[in-house]
Amino acid sequence: MGLYDEILGPLLVGIFFNTYLYGIVTYQFASYHRANFNDRLVVKSVVAFLFLLDTVHSIAVIYMAWVYMVTNYTNPTALQFGVWPYPFTPIGTATAALVTHLFLGDRIYRLTHNKVLCGAIITMALPTFALGMANGIEAWIIHVNADMTRIQGLVIAWLSMQVTVDTFLTVTLSIILARAKTGLPTTDTVLRRLIRGAIQTGLFASIFSLGDLISFLLLPDANFYGMFAIPIGRIYSNTLLDTLLVREKLKMEMSSSAFDRTSRVMGWIPTTRVTPGAAATNLHIAVRSGSLHDSTDIVSSYDGEGKNISMNPV
Repeated sequence: MGLYDEILGPLLVGIFFNTYLYGIVTYQFASYHRANFNDRLVVKSVVAFLFLLDTVHSIAVIYMAWVYMVTNYTNPTALQFGVWPYPFTPIGTATAALVTHLFLGDRIYRLTHNKVLCGAIITMALPTFALGMANGIEAWIIHVNADMTRIQGLVIAWLSMQVTVDTFLTVTLSIILARAKTGLPTTDTVLRRLIRGAIQTGLFASIFSLGDLISFLLLPDANFYGMFAIPIGRIYSNTLLDTLLVREKLKMEMSSSAFDRTSRVMGWIPTTRVTPGAAATNLHIAVRSGSLHDSTDIVSSYDGEGKNISMNPV
């Protein structure tokens, strides 16, 4: 039982924690569907894709636990070989990370319209994804757990890059949103919650990535790195969905017009060029010169013949 405790113990902890996170993420997916947000197709596609990825990976790692603990309970030599969900883990994690990085990169672009900054994020995110895929493919080919040290260089490069991208996105988005504070309660409430979501996304993913890297380097023959590696994908999904679901509270605290305008600026819902008629004064969160602030829009009122008859502040 000593071999089982040493190798399977950390692995099972990772699988149990992953299953727990999958339960939370499933609840978030259901909440998102129930909320019926009028999101852009790309946002809905990201949510659906992450749900599919999380489901496949969570089922796969539970199957892996079955193979080790039930099918091969009396066959300790089976622990020397990796079951396919194990090498699939870096592939699934790299995919979830790429989707999250590009999603946050799109948000930064919508807030700043800085193509150079957006290009830098893509330039970092794509090689990070490629390194994660390379790790998974190499691990799949090696198959023998004791030989996984052969990909140590790839693991260091991948996880270091992933932490770097997470940190860069978190710091950049937090700075952009923090500089946009106006002192108005409604605006600052929105900004504080968006900053919290940005920090959560980078912080928790970085902690587990560093735990994965350190345990792999210090204890390559044990499965402690699996305890950190398996749940990372669910952490990305959990924090990304949290940034979308925060709108449920915002919707209750803001007027419908202000909420719709905020959603368009953040890229949650499709952008429309036409502002609804001369509505009552509402908070408008807009992006000007790389910052987010309250602004007053000027909209035109037209008579039946299409002639401009007045200019009203909205």
